[in-house]
Amino acid sequence: MNIANWLQAQALQAPESPALYSGAECRANYHQFAARAAALSAVFARDYGVRAGDRIALFMPNRVEYLVALYAAWWIGAAVTPINYKLHRKEAAWIIENAEASLVITDDGGQFETDILPDGCRELGVDTAVFEEVRAAVGFDAPARVEPNVLAWLFYTSGTTGRPKGVMLTHQNLVAMSMCYLCDVDSVSVQDYWLYAAPISHGAGLYNLPFVRAGGRHIVPVSRGFDAAEIFDLARTTGRLSLFAAPTMVKRMVQNAPDAISGLHTVVYGGGPMYAADLIQALN
Repeated sequence: MNIANWLQAQALQAPESPALYSGAECRANYHQFAARAAALSAVFARDYGVRAGDRIALFMPNRVEYLVALYAAWWIGAAVTPINYKLHRKEAAWIIENAEASLVITDDGGQFETDILPDGCRELGVDTAVFEEVRAAVGFDAPARVEPNVLAWLFYTSGTTGRPKGVMLTHQNLVAMSMCYLCDVDSVSVQDYWLYAAPISHGAGLYNLPFVRAGGRHIVPVSRGFDAAEIFDLARTTGRLSLFAAPTMVKRMVQNAPDAISGLHTVVYGGGPMYAADLIQALN
């Protein structure tokens, strides 16, 4: 079962349903989302020699195209290795080599000198003519068929006690996690929005899956990161806005909360312990 089949299903069932947003501006419906992912997967194969089972690294701040690249990798049967953009380029290059990635996606295609990347690995920039071709895509074939136990997401740890270690998540792992969210955490409808204020390379990115499965909407803030005032403004505009946040982000949201909060639906927190007093204050 290829996790990209969920995107294909939504594109077939509700092609005009809004999918990808930059701030409050819709950038793609579900048909366009799927078509761009399929087109980018074709570029991976045609121009970069990517095949099923290969690894594709992503090293850039949050942006709409990040989600397209994730599904493009899965569409062709490859695995993704999202990398914390706050790492030094040499640290990122070590992860790219350790993951045996054959391609790395960056903002401008110029983040790495050729001698820093491992042999055989190439860099592709989002802000290039290649992605202009991808945005113009209008159709798509079915994603590659993969077995449930095939690697989908190679998640590198923070490396606080040594070198980062790659945690292997299969398509089946991602399906189980997504179903648990829908069963145990929250329901998702086509009117719900998921906000990527925390890095897509970490927890915030994994939550895209249950929202794609349910046909929800995905918002990347214009700031491409965390800004409490921006979050509250978007929540008022969209309604039913949910997000993942680290405890420090939750505390900053509490400190900067307006007198009247509207549109904020669910906040999932993790990545560290939360003081009981901070949690009580956030709930109140």
